[in-house]
This record gives sequence, C-alpha cells and structure tokens, in this order.
Amino acid sequence: MSESIKPSRKITDSRIWRSFFRHGWPDNPLDRSLTMTSNVFFHLHPVKVSRKSLAWSYSFGLGVISVILFLVLVFTGVLLMFYYVPSIERAYPAMNTIQLSVPMGQFTRNMHRWSAHLMVLAVVLHMVRVFYTGAYKPPREFNWVVGVVLLLFTLGASFTGYLLPWDQLSYWAITVGSNIAGYAPVVGSTVREMLLGGQEVGQDALIRFYTLHIALLPVLMVVAMSVHLWRVRKDGGLAVNHNEHNG
Repeated sequence: MSESIKPSRKITDSRIWRSFFRHGWPDNPLDRSLTMTSNVFFHLHPVKVSRKSLAWSYSFGLGVISVILFLVLVFTGVLLMFYYVPSIERAYPAMNTIQLSVPMGQFTRNMHRWSAHLMVLAVVLHMVRVFYTGAYKPPREFNWVVGVVLLLFTLGASFTGYLLPWDQLSYWAITVGSNIAGYAPVVGSTVREMLLGGQEVGQDALIRFYTLHIALLPVLMVVAMSVHLWRVRKDGGLAVNHNEHNG
C-alpha cells in the first residue's frame, strides 16, 4: 500500500505542485480550512499584505497601469459596440459613422486604440520588471505562468481587434499574420483555419475575431487578472520573503 502512495506523494511534494497549491490535499480539518481561506473566489483580498509591496518603487505601478488601461478599453469598447456592425459590408462604414457623425466618436475610438497599444507596452514592461527583479522565483512560479498567459491574452486581444475596422491596413495585416501562424509546426494550418473560418480573410474571420475580441478574451482576462492580483497580494514582496527565509 505504501508503495502505491509514493508516486502521488512525489507529485504533491514537488516544487511545481507547491507553486500551484500551497497546502496539501484537504483530507484533514487544517488543510480544509486553509483551502477555503486561500481560495480566490472566497477571499480576493488577503488578511494582510507587506507594506514594502505597496511602495511605488517596488513595481513602478506597471501592473496597476495595465489594469486601468484594461478598464478604459472595456468602457470605450462598450461605447463603440453600440454603433459597430461586424459585417464586411457595414464594418468600415460603421467606423466612418463613429468617427464623423457620433458625438465624441473619434475621441472614443482613439482612446480605445491608444489604450490598447499602451496596455501591450505596459504588460511587456511589467514582465520585464518581474524578470529583472527575480519576482518570478519560488514561491511565485505559478503567478509568473499566469502573467505569461495574461501577456498572451493581451496580444491576442490586440491582434483580434486589429481586423475590426475592416480597412486595407487591417485586412492585409491579418492576412499576413494568419499566414505566419499557418507555418507553425503540426497545428499551424488547423489554427489558421479555425481563426479565419476558411482559407481567406472574410466574413467568417471577421465574426470570429469580433467574438474573441469582445467576449471570450475579456472574460478570460478578468478571471486571470483576478487570480494574478490575488496571488501577488498573497505572495507578498520579494524582500520580505527573502528576509523570512533568512530568519
């Protein structure tokens, strides 16, 4: 019996497992209570945080800036959705209507576009800062993975939104981008066909990109950001943890 338990114990005692799950399998009252109190859906904010982790110089506010830009994108994106039509015949005229006829339409679209560019820049700089300061090291490996996933979601949201104006620039940019994706080993052609809904950029591609841009990716980003921010607060600051280990 003990021999059959060893493989599972090796997994649950590994550093990778511990980076995901801080406590053991909830088979006793202590671990069950720890699982409940450390659940992101029940306790988004931890009981206490490190004072040093709240200092501006610790992170330069890049994570907060990214969240603010995301909220700006959601707000301006909802406003644009009132007038935009995901149709190859009406998308470009709808964008012209937003810019020329809708009150503050040009301003709203520019806010959305520049916030998207700035969010990509802020997220990349945030990842660079985390790597440079070593904030990805144990016990933060899981949160580093969540951050990488968020970076991919951010790039995906930027990429899918690029097609929506349906002008010559966006059409050919997505054509080139999807062709590059098609050269990926094994899954390249399948992924390209799934994105475009066929062999070329058309109505099927536009509706897929629109759905990904306004529904699927934002929901996934909200969930991932909630887990990411929660783990940042739970893990504390690098200097604090380092001192705790030394102590």
